[in-house]
Amino acid sequence: MIDLFFEFFSLADPNVRYVLAGTILLGLSAGSLGCFAVLRERALVGDAVAHAVLPGVCLAFIVAGDKNPYWLLMGSLFFGWLSMLVMDIVIRNSKISPDASIGMVLSVFFGLGVVMLTYIQSTGNVNQSGLDAFLFGNAASMLPEDVYVFGFVSLIVLICIAVAYKELKMVSFDPQFAKSLGYPVKRLEFLIATLLVVTITAGLQAVGVVLMASMLIIPAAAARYWTDTLHVMVITAGVFGALAAVSGSWISYSAPAMPTGPWMVVSAAIIFAASFLFAPKRGEVGQWFMKRKNSRKVNEENVLKTLYHLEEADGNQGRIRTEKDVLKRRNMKESTLRNILKKLEAKKLVTCYQGSPNGYLLTENGRQEAARVVRVHRLWELYLTERLEIKGDHVHDDAESMEHVITPEIEERLAELLGHPVLDPHKSRIPYGNPKPKEG
Repeated sequence: MIDLFFEFFSLADPNVRYVLAGTILLGLSAGSLGCFAVLRERALVGDAVAHAVLPGVCLAFIVAGDKNPYWLLMGSLFFGWLSMLVMDIVIRNSKISPDASIGMVLSVFFGLGVVMLTYIQSTGNVNQSGLDAFLFGNAASMLPEDVYVFGFVSLIVLICIAVAYKELKMVSFDPQFAKSLGYPVKRLEFLIATLLVVTITAGLQAVGVVLMASMLIIPAAAARYWTDTLHVMVITAGVFGALAAVSGSWISYSAPAMPTGPWMVVSAAIIFAASFLFAPKRGEVGQWFMKRKNSRKVNEENVLKTLYHLEEADGNQGRIRTEKDVLKRRNMKESTLRNILKKLEAKKLVTCYQGSPNGYLLTENGRQEAARVVRVHRLWELYLTERLEIKGDHVHDDAESMEHVITPEIEERLAELLGHPVLDPHKSRIPYGNPKPKEG
């Protein structure tokens, strides 16, 4: 296996060089362009176009008499564009929904392609060998001229994305705003559609019409988990597409019975699964840890706030509070409270006094943190009652949630907006730091 690995990545075999060059360019262009299809919610259009180009491949073969890549490219482009035109006509001039229109075009054009492919196979033309590979792809059968043509097409797609990036970004996010700024929205949509058809055509021999849409959608969907910035998403999707191409090519090389195209798609799916689970902010595992962290933070702040309320109630900051005192005001399990108090003690926000039972006292830092939470809660209650005119007995639950997410900047703005009030709607004192605002 190690010998095969070095043999493959040494690129000594010309066929390996051709396959890698073609599939990497395909992965880069399909992944990058797929971002705009996903953001514009046109992913299914790519699937329909990918299936619709099959009759174009067959017609080009019938006209040319062999698998000339230039004829195949022109036939695929023609039928790809024709499928998009038919979809547009059906949507505009009938009551059929867009998804039904896509399904109709996909099935009808693909069915026509299968009929034409069956006819070609019945003619006995010796050049037809390998033509059915366009269904599922066969990267290993690519000749140098195929790589040159389809690789060049993929390169042109990447250049177009780079040159028209700003315009494509605007049309993808807000076409109406782009139109108001004077952008040629129709032309840009035409460009995106053309690039979509060209990219699908370029990937036919490597991945095939059945799976080509996956190379457009999956890398872009995976990249979306890693960033909120479009240019980073485009680059990441291109890299994911290229990685899937290298992985699929390597598996096909190390196990000759394995086809390159389907393994490219499986590799892309593995990248998506890893992104879905482990992406830092959007991944399921990361979100689980984030939710757990937020839940722990909320519980800790609630316990601090409860200890502060106990001090407020009797005006005695030196009185030790037991777990039972906290549980009377805060509904939670004893084991949960005990764990929270241990964490607060480790952070030096409370001090534990051994006794029967044990008792707790806020430290100076703990009291300041508790006062901050109480302050935010009461400021938000006052904001809801004064500015939104919500009744005072309806604002507690909302403030209970907001007190944990309001930042210091928003807190300061709230205080300024309300004129640094002294009392909340329930006539409870709002605790400020030093200096305190003057009453009256």
